[in-house]
Amino acid sequence: MNTAEQILVVILASALAVFLVLAIVAAVQLIRLLKVLHEVALKAQDFVDSAERTADLVKSAVGQLSLMRFVQNVVSMVHKHSKKSDK
Repeated sequence: MNTAEQILVVILASALAVFLVLAIVAAVQLIRLLKVLHEVALKAQDFVDSAERTADLVKSAVGQLSLMRFVQNVVSMVHKHSKKSDK
């Protein structure tokens, strides 16, 4: 092997080593990014679950409130009717 071939082999081996190190670093960074994205997805899921529970609570409270208003209206009408009968 002559000198030119040896220089070419050294340059190619060095380039391969650099690309290998860069690929390893990129893979590690990608794994870290995926872990962070997974955590964000879990937090978003918790937020959605919390919002659903809140919506269910509000829906339940509105239902109970409308029932209470209905009962109040009935009591008010009976009270007004009883006052008219007393006269």
